Amino acid sequence: MLLLVGLGNPGPKYEKNRHNIGFMAVDEIVRCHPFAAWRGRFQAQTAEGRLDGEKVLAMKPTTFMNESGRAVGEAVRFFKLHATDVVVLHDELDLAFGKIRVKQGGGHAGHNGLRSIDAHIGKDFARVRLGIGHPGDKARVYGHVLSDFAKAEEADLQKWVDAIANAADMLADPDRHNAFMTKVALALNPPPAKPEQKKPTAPEESDEDGI
Repeated sequence: MLLLVGLGNPGPKYEKNRHNIGFMAVDEIVRCHPFAAWRGRFQAQTAEGRLDGEKVLAMKPTTFMNESGRAVGEAVRFFKLHATDVVVLHDELDLAFGKIRVKQGGGHAGHNGLRSIDAHIGKDFARVRLGIGHPGDKARVYGHVLSDFAKAEEADLQKWVDAIANAADMLADPDRHNAFMTKVALALNPPPAKPEQKKPTAPEESDEDGI
């Protein structure tokens, strides 16, 4: 079983914030794949379904970001899962908007949601890092993550979460995480089409004999 966690803050005030990109991605995965309706459980909104034939519990903690580990820890203990059975989708300041990286284990890099999950289940879960860009000044980080995506980013944002949902089956298998990253990247930045090469035309035959 896979526990698929999107990180964010609950409530309409935060739903379009950059910090909520994890919620947005998991919402789209649940919408596009065979999942049941969301329901409250484990201090979270959860939806049961399948990805690539594997049973999945999608989760959006309702504890606010800094306490996300409480919800994740409850589900891990209830289902007797290991940290390696958990995939967390979260915003990443150190990646440009639209970039994506998947990493198994590691530190929290100051992300309070990851810090909380580390404290409850350890560090060995997979992280899907979704780039939101850095404002360039540490003093502006708080306002940046808790502000909505810019109007100019909205079209690409929808393409991005669509691509994540379309490739989500690959998240059920750690051996396919690199393929997941590649598929999402190509959906956003497809290679340029090769120009068609014109076939050489055969010389016209003359109707006149001997000429």
